[in-house]
Amino acid sequence: MSAPFDLSDDSVVVVIGTGAGGGVLSNELAQKGVSVVALEAGGRHYPEDFINDEWASFVQLAWLDARTTSGDWRVAKDFAGLPAWIVKSVGGTTQHWAGASLRFQEHEWKAKTAYGAVEGASLLDWPIDAAEMDPWYSKAEDKLQVTRTGDRPGLPGSNNYKVFEAGAKALGYQDVHTGRMAISSKENGDRIMCQQTGFCFQGCKWGAKWSAGYHDIEQGEATGNLEVRPQSHVARILHGDDGKVTGVEYFDADGNLQMQKARVVCLAGNSFESPRLLLNSASSMFPDGLANSSGQVGKNYMRHMTGSVYAVFDKPVKMWRGTTMAGIITDESRHDPSRGFVGGYEMETLSLGLPFMAAFLDPGAWGREFTTALDLYENMAGMWLVGEDMPQEKNGVTLSDTKDQYGLPVANVHFDDHPNDIAMRNHAYQQGQAVYDAVGATRTFPTPPYPSTHNLGTNRMSDDASMGVVNRWGQTHDIENLFISDGSQFTTGAAENPTLTIVALAIRQADHLAGELGKGNL
Repeated sequence: MSAPFDLSDDSVVVVIGTGAGGGVLSNELAQKGVSVVALEAGGRHYPEDFINDEWASFVQLAWLDARTTSGDWRVAKDFAGLPAWIVKSVGGTTQHWAGASLRFQEHEWKAKTAYGAVEGASLLDWPIDAAEMDPWYSKAEDKLQVTRTGDRPGLPGSNNYKVFEAGAKALGYQDVHTGRMAISSKENGDRIMCQQTGFCFQGCKWGAKWSAGYHDIEQGEATGNLEVRPQSHVARILHGDDGKVTGVEYFDADGNLQMQKARVVCLAGNSFESPRLLLNSASSMFPDGLANSSGQVGKNYMRHMTGSVYAVFDKPVKMWRGTTMAGIITDESRHDPSRGFVGGYEMETLSLGLPFMAAFLDPGAWGREFTTALDLYENMAGMWLVGEDMPQEKNGVTLSDTKDQYGLPVANVHFDDHPNDIAMRNHAYQQGQAVYDAVGATRTFPTPPYPSTHNLGTNRMSDDASMGVVNRWGQTHDIENLFISDGSQFTTGAAENPTLTIVALAIRQADHLAGELGKGNL
């Protein structure tokens, strides 16, 4: 079958990446009659392809191409080639995400104003706010069928949740429930309801959890306006003498270099690959990389303040049963500097299987204490801590001396914790342990951050073109037909899991972009 769009068709919008940003944007544009070619570096996996086994699934889905790391974060020492656990597949990391779908709080859109000057942090207010985002959040919640929004009930609580909830209430926390999750909690015709299998991170075999890969992408393809090209690794974005982008070069599944022309290019490769591609697209006109007149491409990387707390009880919990992250305490997400830090954090239920517990929790650091805990795995409960980390200009993506399989410089990811992040993590460890101690834990142990999946910043949104890379629409300040459509456009990270905000921004961007195309402005 011949491809719907010709390589020389310069009327198409090329979207690079098919995750929460690119997958949603591709579908939304296709629904509006815009011709879209979506290029995805990974292969294609449907729910029936997913594997309910941690290591086998990780090998199937994870982005395992070379990357390098630097900085004082634990990841640079223990997981130097894996700065984040993200997915290389149509649908991107929405294939493996847990489904937590939370709105930013009002103050988090204006962190610089709310928090004041924080030494060593490059805080900036977003050029948009909660009131402007409210209708787009509602559209995103309906698309994702987010529980506890609209008329959608919450998911049931697992044993892991029941322990978590009892501890929270014993401490006096008020806002604890099974979360706002992009996982179907009722039979409604187009999506089977959650079957409580517990392998949410391995891809949902039931399709109950929303993924751009098997929801938005398929809806977009059904219009006839979207062509997805898997195993298409973009090498460079090209531009003409007028400085506007004209297309992209990519390596196809056979390793051959192709060139797709474009009217507009939307970059949604996540906070590592998007700045890497802009930097690798440098030319005599743009010697420092595309859209980088500010020098801000690759800067201000955020990954959230994270950590975990596990507890051992005298009776079985079997925390692996049920929806992995259907449980949240939001009381600590407020901004209350009396705790010794600005911003706040969430506590969310989490369980890892034994293989990942052993790999990611660093058994070498625990010795006998750790191995005896693993012996009591059945009696364990677990939670993840996630909070707002401070943007710092020195944290981010530069081009490494290491080359990938195509001979292109890979991303080096540099990260140092900010003192605010450390203070918040220590407070969160203390409170997380207190939750479990309040219901009779025999042991609690905080564990260090894993290779995170929340990668934000590196192409941030700003009103002032000298302070960021894109404007309020995700349009690059320097090149009018080049857009950023993923979490790299985040100005600050907030305390909440970012996917709902990425989706809401993509729906909003599609609306704006289709309007500008219709008016002939692009």
